[in-house]
Amino acid sequence: MAHLFSLTAEQQEISNVAKKFAATEIAPHALEWDQARHLPLDVIRSTAPLGMGGIYVREDVGGSGLDRLDGVLIFEGLATGCPVISAYISVHNMVAWIIDTFGDESQRKAYLPRLCSMESTGAYALTEPSSGSDAGALAARAVRDGDTYVLNGVKQFISGAGVPGTIYIVMARTADTGSRGISAFLIEDGTPGLSFGAHEKKMGWHAQPTRQLILEDVRIPARNLIGQEGQGFKIAMAALDGGRLNIAACSLGGASTALEKTLHYVADRHAFGKRLADFQALQFRLADMATELEIARTFLWRAAASLSGRSRDATVLCAMAKRFVTDVGFHVANEALQLHGGYGYLLEYGIEKIVRDLRVHQILEGTNEIMRLIVSRSLLEDLK
Repeated sequence: MAHLFSLTAEQQEISNVAKKFAATEIAPHALEWDQARHLPLDVIRSTAPLGMGGIYVREDVGGSGLDRLDGVLIFEGLATGCPVISAYISVHNMVAWIIDTFGDESQRKAYLPRLCSMESTGAYALTEPSSGSDAGALAARAVRDGDTYVLNGVKQFISGAGVPGTIYIVMARTADTGSRGISAFLIEDGTPGLSFGAHEKKMGWHAQPTRQLILEDVRIPARNLIGQEGQGFKIAMAALDGGRLNIAACSLGGASTALEKTLHYVADRHAFGKRLADFQALQFRLADMATELEIARTFLWRAAASLSGRSRDATVLCAMAKRFVTDVGFHVANEALQLHGGYGYLLEYGIEKIVRDLRVHQILEGTNEIMRLIVSRSLLEDLK
């Protein structure tokens, strides 16, 4: 846990390790990966020896046993190099956390050592073509058949789908009882009947694949059910609390880099006989960008601490943080592009990539409109 407004020495070291890795191993190649639409699995796997393959996983199966604030520091740090790579590692850690938290001992021992070492990576399959924000209306179905389940359906917008060796957590319906009829399953890459749609052509997030996950009579052992039948929606929502913190941290890291690039640009660039940095109007805009990021960071730490402490208001605070921090992150990145002028629109300066990448953070892990719904429902519930 952090002190009231500062980090412990250990947490500062965690942050520094992530930022150093981002500066040396990610940032120099981020534009190249974006243009080539290349997921650098070798670089991603090299975070495992640093403890980033199982951040929240217990140590008996190779995890790091860290808390949510530690995770936020890691994902912000990695995102200073590239938000897309950081977000991929975030989803991987969501999968590992679900297995560690809700899986039985045989599942923990079978899957978590491979995930913590990143021998295997993880992907999370909840969204469907006709049920985005309304996750409780999903239609993919799992039918028990003796000692197996048979799954059919299509999952949409699955980050990391089709990456070789991936372990998928798939939410599917086991009963027609709304959200209470959803269950969670483990499916390994290569399982017969599992296939993938075409690579989605996206505005941003080019460095990681987004595809449909197609289930056609996919037969898996009954032991691949996580928890009990009907617990899937609860598991999914619990996982999203942490995922929302992490995607907010990715926005924070990307926007921080955009601001840093802008500071260097206005210090070097001249117009009307003086540096851009000497114009008071630009100074004020820079001050606002830095202030907004600091406010976002402070509140994100508060939300992370509440989730680690299992506070009653943790879900609401995570929704608030996701909404606020991703909005601020995109705004700051967009301001950075504007302050670069025409150069901000060019690929080589790296600002337009950050803008493209951060825009989707206002949509995934629950749209920011859904975050407002979660918050408002909590507020109104208190009146009853």
